[in-house]
Amino acid sequence: MGRIISIHEYELKEGVTLQMLIEAFQQAEVAGLFRLPGLERYSLLLGLKGARSGRAAALWVYESREAWEALWGPSDQPLGPEAHPSNWRVWEEDFLAPLLQGDPDRILYTAYEEVTGQGA
Repeated sequence: MGRIISIHEYELKEGVTLQMLIEAFQQAEVAGLFRLPGLERYSLLLGLKGARSGRAAALWVYESREAWEALWGPSDQPLGPEAHPSNWRVWEEDFLAPLLQGDPDRILYTAYEEVTGQGA
């Protein structure tokens, strides 16, 4: 199986700036909140063109489906927030929730399984 690539779409509250999200992301990174087993890389993204131009998203790349499912459960039986890693719960509850329009655990996202290529 290939890597899992998950795109999380963030809708910011009125009055919240992209800079505020960038700072929260950087603070969470320094605090080690993104240290998750099997998470290979992550990035905060800003839509440049298209349907999400000017809006934020995050990219999360996991080494395998097994690693992703160990954290979040299988796609047909996802784990609830109470079963998420404690550092991820801090990210969602303390850093992300104050910035988003809704519950961080209910954001729009898509998880993709890589079917070809591992190139740079």
